[in-house]
Amino acid sequence: MKSEVTGLLESGSNVFLTGGAGVGKTTITQEVIKHYESEAKKVAKLASTAMAATLVGGQTLHSFFDFGIAGSLEELEKNGKLEPKKKLKKLINSLTLIVIDEISMVSSSLMEMVAYRLEQCEFEGSVLVVGDFLQLPPVVRGSQRAEFAFESPSWDELDFKVVELTHIYRTDDQKFIELLGHVRFGYVDEDVHNQLNHYIKPLPNELNNFTFLFGKNISASQHNKNQLENIEGELYSKEAQVIKHKTSVNDKEVERFFDDARIEKELELKINAPVLFTRNAWNYYNGERGVIVNIDEQYLYVQKSDGRVVKLETVAQSKSQWVEKTINGKKEMVEESSFSIYQYPVKLAFAITIHKSQGMSIENLIIDTRQIFAPSQFYVALSRSSNPNNLILIAPNTQWYNLAFVDPQALAFVKQGSKC
Repeated sequence: MKSEVTGLLESGSNVFLTGGAGVGKTTITQEVIKHYESEAKKVAKLASTAMAATLVGGQTLHSFFDFGIAGSLEELEKNGKLEPKKKLKKLINSLTLIVIDEISMVSSSLMEMVAYRLEQCEFEGSVLVVGDFLQLPPVVRGSQRAEFAFESPSWDELDFKVVELTHIYRTDDQKFIELLGHVRFGYVDEDVHNQLNHYIKPLPNELNNFTFLFGKNISASQHNKNQLENIEGELYSKEAQVIKHKTSVNDKEVERFFDDARIEKELELKINAPVLFTRNAWNYYNGERGVIVNIDEQYLYVQKSDGRVVKLETVAQSKSQWVEKTINGKKEMVEESSFSIYQYPVKLAFAITIHKSQGMSIENLIIDTRQIFAPSQFYVALSRSSNPNNLILIAPNTQWYNLAFVDPQALAFVKQGSKC
């Protein structure tokens, strides 16, 4: 599949890589990026939010394209940022590929701004957008409906070739996979209703073995705090370390990155506390569960369910920017970190929000269905489960079809094959 995507991109096409949850979109995207960078081709790795951008190892769209706080072309003009700086033009001209991850969270107006910048800067490379429009929608101010990227006139102008992944790797439970398919499309008949009811079970006495998924940050934070207090022993607080690589970095910028990238300033832990890994590595994956078995000044020791102990040190999440440098006598645009935040790649496993669980595979899962409020949010929560036998749904305070709702425009777009 990587060869199909790279083949289309290298032929000059723009590509929309899509598919439901757990089909390997992130893996393919990383392989494509690695392929380009191995050939010394410049790649911009972008996303609409800082959290999504850190997962792809890049920047937000607003930061990269110098949009400031503008949310539309009109605001861009009002804020005096309509015309790109020479440095940005040179950077975009030097790129071979632009990757935009989590495209479902990119609004129509933001897509217009991106396309406008690409035209201004005479971008001649290819664009790879990645995501599923039947997952989390764009976040907009106020109560108005968020318009998706595909509703922008620029979407058709970019003429994306669609590559859809269909094989789910997260679980091999075929009946559950079919259920996910129905919920993804907002389809709830009597059979789906009964299947969902099957997962309504009494909460276990031992909650530490399960991860709660909540719709709201305050609920997840409070549950984590309460459960950690119930564990006896010393409380360890691991403070994140900030390293500024450039003198121009200000504290407000760092603070904003902490919030947007969901990095714990102080990670509070105890021995015997359950944790979730928040990154992928050779010996653990994003969403995998473990238990803290030892803590020292430099390392955390996390025992996984297979008995293996992972020795963890802090990892960096960096805010990067492109700068002009002279290399071998020639001026080139290179990507550099302006600052890095070092923290351990784990979170308390008692609870996490649906939004923060994006990309995770969680084995023992409890979903509080009473906090579902956004289109496709229930599908995102349900699709985190890697073991449906260990899935519990808290009984909703409404009908299942009210929870499994999707945006009608997104549904129509996906059903008609993304217009491409």
